[in-house]
Amino acid sequence: MIPRYQQIIFLVLLLTSLAMGGILWHLRDRAHQRLVAGEDSAPTRAPQVAPAEQATLLVANDADGSLMTQIQSLPLPADPGARARAVLGRLLDLYAASGATHPVQGGASSVAQVFLLPVESEDSAASLSGRGDSSTPHGDSHAGRTSPARANAALLAVVNLTASFAASHPSGLETESLTVLSICGTLHANLPRVTEVRFLVDGQQRATLAGHADLTRTYLAAEAAPENGAHP
Repeated sequence: MIPRYQQIIFLVLLLTSLAMGGILWHLRDRAHQRLVAGEDSAPTRAPQVAPAEQATLLVANDADGSLMTQIQSLPLPADPGARARAVLGRLLDLYAASGATHPVQGGASSVAQVFLLPVESEDSAASLSGRGDSSTPHGDSHAGRTSPARANAALLAVVNLTASFAASHPSGLETESLTVLSICGTLHANLPRVTEVRFLVDGQQRATLAGHADLTRTYLAAEAAPENGAHP
């Protein structure tokens, strides 16, 4: 039979252990709550948003085969290549919207990249067509780079469209030509230094957009920007 004093000692130790366990659990819970509260209250850096500016879009109209000028306000980055991609994205968003005058699926995501090169470096743009996706730069980090000596030089814009955009584009000489010319005119209207435009599809040269509009040629941007309401 266990002596009574040993029973008392065992009971005291048991109660002490339970009390210490409860205290430790409480302290752990409080520390966790402070950690979570600290994460929630930590200041977050607001994303940088480009200021809204007026952009000139040359919007195609299938009803009469014309290009109409539209002025829209949208965030425009300072980088010329990113700026070009932004205005083309808004143009293609208009085409993808319900009730568009020139319905084409895809929207802004159809413009993968826009590269800006000196006109004299046109061969550099053509060399891009021989590269696969893995060798084509992603994003706009290389777009718009020119040496200081060429700061005012005319530019060649290389517009890299996605394969899904080309695959879903309505086939027909007029509708394809309107898409190409509206892109060229919109680029020139917002970046007057862009005088020539070439097209790639997923980083590769493609014969036509959807069977008709020639994508192997260089387009003169100024010729694709007629007066408001005029036919290209």
